[in-house]
Amino acid sequence: MININVTKEQAIRQIVKSNVINFAQTFSERHISEVGNPNGTINMKIHNVFISALGPEIQYYTSLVRSLDSSLGNMLERMALSIAELKFDVTQNVEGYLYPEQYQIISTLLEGYKNSKNPLKPEMAHYDQIDKASAVYRNDASLDVSAFHKTHVSDYCFYDKGTNEYYIIELKIGGDLDNKKARSEKEAIFEQYAILKNILPEDAKITCYFATAYNRFGEGMPWQQGRVRQFFCEDELLIGKDFWDFVCGSEEGYNVVIDEYKKSASFILDALNDIKYTYLGD
Repeated sequence: MININVTKEQAIRQIVKSNVINFAQTFSERHISEVGNPNGTINMKIHNVFISALGPEIQYYTSLVRSLDSSLGNMLERMALSIAELKFDVTQNVEGYLYPEQYQIISTLLEGYKNSKNPLKPEMAHYDQIDKASAVYRNDASLDVSAFHKTHVSDYCFYDKGTNEYYIIELKIGGDLDNKKARSEKEAIFEQYAILKNILPEDAKITCYFATAYNRFGEGMPWQQGRVRQFFCEDELLIGKDFWDFVCGSEEGYNVVIDEYKKSASFILDALNDIKYTYLGD
């Protein structure tokens, strides 16, 4: 990765700031507008007798924190997408063909990863197995493949014009997945890889990642989310800083994003204070 230039740094900072300001405004407006609505996000807790019995403050905070966590995650996903557009051509779906032989390879690999008694462990070479399974269709143009057409929604699909490389990324903000979700994430990546590989030239380079917006064990600490590692090898992971550096195209990317976010965090704090005053008063 290259060092970040002043113009790009300014662009990234502006994206971060504008996303935070917009988030603060819309989050505040939504919750304040629901203050008189018994079915609003916060007021709905009155129907949970086990929460409402603890008093209005507990009812308020338990609802608000859950809403904040979810909404903030959505904002970070959109912010990362906007930053990525400074460097990549960005789409959020792949469309093409997924062949039965590839389905079979994908299923076999996933079952192997899932079974703790099976010595099969995830590795980058397994993508080659999925690619090779399409050989019969690549080599016989007379075959009717229309029945195998599929569109797959992606978190991120990036194309780098400078290097002629493609990237498929599944982003989960904290990366805390159970076994079923970890498997489905890897299955989604495998299928997107196969579809994209099938429509591109044979020598096209595609790299796939599972990413998180932060390291839930602490930035700089080993990331040990075992359920994810059961289905993803080390080279498939973009955790915390690595994700933001990749999206920004610079080893300084994470530091720039976090620095600007901290500078702009006061907008969110002001919004939270406004919401609290509306629901709880002084």
